[in-house]
Amino acid sequence: MVTLDFKTLTVPLGIVRILEVIFTCISFSLVASVGHSTASFWTWCMFTWCLCFCVTLLIIILEFTSLSAKLPISWDDFTTAFAMLATLMVLAASIIYPVYFTCPSCGKQIGASVTSCLTFILYAVEVGLTRAKPGEISGFLSTIPGLLKVLEAFVACIIFICLEDSKYTKYAGLQWCVAVYSICFIFALLVIIFTICRLLSLFPAPFDKVLTVCNVLAVLMYITALVIWPLYSFKNNPRPNYCSGNRRCAWDNLVVISFMTAFNLGAYIADSVYSFRLVFFISRT
Repeated sequence: MVTLDFKTLTVPLGIVRILEVIFTCISFSLVASVGHSTASFWTWCMFTWCLCFCVTLLIIILEFTSLSAKLPISWDDFTTAFAMLATLMVLAASIIYPVYFTCPSCGKQIGASVTSCLTFILYAVEVGLTRAKPGEISGFLSTIPGLLKVLEAFVACIIFICLEDSKYTKYAGLQWCVAVYSICFIFALLVIIFTICRLLSLFPAPFDKVLTVCNVLAVLMYITALVIWPLYSFKNNPRPNYCSGNRRCAWDNLVVISFMTAFNLGAYIADSVYSFRLVFFISRT
């Protein structure tokens, strides 16, 4: 039996989600009214706004009808993980779209960029509202390590988007880097899926210890990638002259991957430190 819960629409979290739906709808509507583009970055931005619009609207409907409590998943973990993912995706879209597709006289494009930035702020507020507070009993993805797992997976996706076969298949070192990105991404994705589907009991060892060991291995692997990727990517490969003044230069993707590798290394280090703290200090007190 469906029970309507009007309170979910009037609490701060519900109001934030309603505004997210409105602003994402405005963003993709403005961009769609300008015309279609085959550019991959344009597709990414449209996909981001449409996905966030659809999933957030679905979350609102499921909570309003109380059907969320009947789903065989960890609802709090799902909504928190999606809010974190949406924050990162919309942030990327809010940076990419103005850089590549706006101009001083492009009113609709500027308007879409502004609403996208506002949407990013709203999703960041939602993460703050749904994140578990210290001492609070909640799902893993509502904690800092859980949010870091979503961040790590998202950064890996950005790296995959920037990869080109012709660039990394030349050297075994670059292929190792791609293997590092893939292995760490798969583990982070499995943790997220297992948490949402309540399957953590299937891990063959205590989850917190497995997580700590894998985080340390990820740090070591990313350190090698941080050294190897720039070494081979920029070896005898200076920035082409045609990239000057060109906002869409494939060579720049190599720089983005290098930066994202360093960023994800920092995320895994923070994740490892936090995991060590939980396993070896907090668990003993």
